[in-house]
Amino acid sequence: MSAFSKTHVDLQAGRTELHDALGLTGAEVSFNCLPAGAGVPFVHSHKNNEEIYLVLAGKGCMWIDGTVHDLEAGDCFRVGTGAGRCIRAADDSELRFVCVQVREGSLKEYTMTDAELTQPEQGPAWLAK
Repeated sequence: MSAFSKTHVDLQAGRTELHDALGLTGAEVSFNCLPAGAGVPFVHSHKNNEEIYLVLAGKGCMWIDGTVHDLEAGDCFRVGTGAGRCIRAADDSELRFVCVQVREGSLKEYTMTDAELTQPEQGPAWLAK
């Protein structure tokens, strides 16, 4: 498997999943655009995966286990396993968001503990300035 893969996403498309397009092995990522007044037509939960949502534009709401949470651009939130969820755009606004789905409890290291600096000569020319 290559260390780099790239695709282009139509940000106006209803839903674009990246697992196949990028050959993802540790997460599912989707770009989503709900038209004004539209929503996901079902409630769902996950057995093993948490979902992280990043609201890019618009406003709407998220129903989680009976509680409605208002959403707007810039909001980021997590929904854990077992929680029922359903998302909807506001009547007067589309809702664009990214959803990242990963196995709950799988994060063992992160940027400060997993990253390794490499030698400057191995990097791009702009680092040599």
